[in-house]
Amino acid sequence: MNDADIGYLPASTLAAMYRKKEISPVEVVDAVLRHIERSEPALNAMARLTAEHARARARTAEAALLRGEARKLEGIPVTIKDLQQTKGVQTDFGSNIFKGTVPDVDAPCVARLHDAGCIMLGKTTTPEFGWKGVSNSPVSGVTHNPWKHGYSAGGSSSDAGAGAAAGYGPLHQGGDGAGSIRLPAHFNGVFGLKPTHGRIPNWPMSNNDLATYMGPITRTVADAALMLEAMAGPHPWDYTTLEAAPQDYAAGLPADMKGKRIAFSPDLGHARVDPDVAALVADAVKVFEAMGAHVEQVTPSWGPEGVELVDFFWPTVYAGYTRFLPEWEDRMDPGFAAMLRSVENVKLSTFMNMRTRRFTYCQRIHEFFEDWDYLLTPTASVAAFPATLLQPAHWPEEPGFFRYIQFSYPFNWCGNPAVSVPCGFTAGNLPVGLQIVAPRFDDLGVLQASAAFEAARPWSQHRPAPG
Repeated sequence: MNDADIGYLPASTLAAMYRKKEISPVEVVDAVLRHIERSEPALNAMARLTAEHARARARTAEAALLRGEARKLEGIPVTIKDLQQTKGVQTDFGSNIFKGTVPDVDAPCVARLHDAGCIMLGKTTTPEFGWKGVSNSPVSGVTHNPWKHGYSAGGSSSDAGAGAAAGYGPLHQGGDGAGSIRLPAHFNGVFGLKPTHGRIPNWPMSNNDLATYMGPITRTVADAALMLEAMAGPHPWDYTTLEAAPQDYAAGLPADMKGKRIAFSPDLGHARVDPDVAALVADAVKVFEAMGAHVEQVTPSWGPEGVELVDFFWPTVYAGYTRFLPEWEDRMDPGFAAMLRSVENVKLSTFMNMRTRRFTYCQRIHEFFEDWDYLLTPTASVAAFPATLLQPAHWPEEPGFFRYIQFSYPFNWCGNPAVSVPCGFTAGNLPVGLQIVAPRFDDLGVLQASAAFEAARPWSQHRPAPG
């Protein structure tokens, strides 16, 4: 195998090869680092590599394997999003404001990946404070989609998605505040899971009204299941974490979709969707019908109400950053600065009244799921577009970038687990994702549906051409 082939190996395959002594963690880490170094900076998915740290941990992992003391993910490479604190490793948060920050502690999800045996290769780039769904920031510049140079890798876990697609190892940690795991998965043709709220601890707790989640971006469902198990479980630093201990999600993946009640909404009753995306998603839905599921096209009554809510809440949850404007505005992402300016005079009473409306909206979503095992939608309305734009040029000028991500943010608010699974390519060879949403707490269920789709429509064999 060459370096790229090793970089594309799933974690489950690597673990089996380690046990059989067919390859060692030292060989894997060296190969993947060489592959990354050859691919960067053209792709520009890595904020920084931690090569020496990774090589040292690879030697430790190899010794553990030889002693028969390997942990479940011993020696498996992982990347960490640059919004997550990493002890002793620079974390810029995609912003000049905090450029050069070196945390003295790991975020819980990072510590748990280390504890499971993972080897951190480095930090992936992100838009400033994760504010948008496009892959550029004032600190790192443009990150390119591996399928088309100059095009967006999505956001805000942009480069976790790009790295997964480009073979930068099997496991990539992402965060999702309005679709920031699922959107990069959609744009880059990989798998992304936003779990149930509280399944994975989030610290420091994001001041966005509990809409942010940690989760995996991978090339296979089984790898995401392994990564979820490693990160899940209660933690005292996040009082919203669930009491339930993590389970062996990978072992529970095989499941029959026959008789499952599946709702399909091509537009949630309001969203514009490009025809090529709509056609690929509609075709993907037929896979579940062929597996014996009961699939019904629906128009959720709550769908259109999300538009006004997201237009209000996304800027306001960032309002705390307005304190940086006097000193830093000329060195901030101009779009981010403009968004902050737009909410400087929002009244508390307005915020609280809108919050009440949002709680009612979420209740209606949960009532909807009393009748369904899954909801299928497009992950996003468009395929990748130029990374310098906030939204596609062929779309009408409208506020922000939310018009093409109408399918993701509702499930950040209501806490449901949701994934993006690759479901095909446009005529321009750009990936498209199918979103699968399950009732709250059914993380295993959404993984099972994803695994069933993956078995029927395998995708991990697809690779973008080398840059």
